[in-house]
Amino acid sequence: MIELGLDTFGDVSNDAQGSPKPMDQVIRDVVDEAVLADQVGIHFIGLGEHHRPDFAISAPEMLLAAIAARTSKIHLGTAVTVLSSDDPIRVFQRFSTLNAISNGRAEVILGRGSFTESYPLFGFALDDYELLFEEKLDIFAKLVRQPSLTWQGQTRLALKNQIVYPPLDAKGLTTWVGVGGSPESVVRVVRQDLQLMLAIIGGDPRRFLPYIDLYHRAVEQLGKTTRPIGIHSPGFVATTDAEAQETLWPHYQTMFGRLGRERGWPPTTKDRYLEEIHHGSLYVGSPETVAKKIATTMRDLKIQRFDMKYSTGPVPHQALLTCIQLYGEKVIPMVHELLKA
Repeated sequence: MIELGLDTFGDVSNDAQGSPKPMDQVIRDVVDEAVLADQVGIHFIGLGEHHRPDFAISAPEMLLAAIAARTSKIHLGTAVTVLSSDDPIRVFQRFSTLNAISNGRAEVILGRGSFTESYPLFGFALDDYELLFEEKLDIFAKLVRQPSLTWQGQTRLALKNQIVYPPLDAKGLTTWVGVGGSPESVVRVVRQDLQLMLAIIGGDPRRFLPYIDLYHRAVEQLGKTTRPIGIHSPGFVATTDAEAQETLWPHYQTMFGRLGRERGWPPTTKDRYLEEIHHGSLYVGSPETVAKKIATTMRDLKIQRFDMKYSTGPVPHQALLTCIQLYGEKVIPMVHELLKA
């Protein structure tokens, strides 16, 4: 089965005058974007969790519940839930509740996040970065498979025969783990018998083939079940290649310029941007161009799921709506046809 979805972090977008919109309006816009995604047949929408001035979504499950009430088919999840700085039992309860509200359409993508603001915000030490995720993922993985939990570790008090409510129905909860390129993280996903979601945000996507090979070797060696593998990458669709490239570029430059200043990266150039479009992991162009690139990546990596992060920087809401419509109505059918060939 091939699935194609969308992701957004609720990037604070610009209004018609080029000024940043208030976050409350950005949040309402994201709900409208998800409703359109449902209408045009997109399989999944994931909302990222962040605690920064450039992203409006800090409580994605709240938005997902609102979206569930206005949609009927699209699967609803996160991209990602920062599990290390949250309580795994509360995360489970929120998603089991969302799963009930949406009639089984909830999915969760768990991760450590690409930013660290949530750790001091919620009182966690960055020195415990690895241990927090390891233990909390272990708790969550047990909760999605068994009615009661007995657990002991270093980051919280022990649990004994603890039942957590509300329980999942017989179909359970689709649970992914977001991985940025660590072999240890890939093996951890297999050990916990969850689904692997690779975040590929730059460079030739084929450089991740060793991680996919590692996944399959670990499945065999640990005696686990082979599960679907997905990737998440940024992109943008417009009517023509030139329109897509020119529409996205100033907003891409704004976002990566800001991140570059924070992280000590060199300035973002348009040549580097175009290199990522033509040879890297940036899926920008007309529906035909984007569909061909997605199909090639899915075939090369032998993956079952592709999620495109359709918002990158302060792209105006109307341009995002056009992107979503073209992705659902044109890109997805083309990808399915290309993969049948």
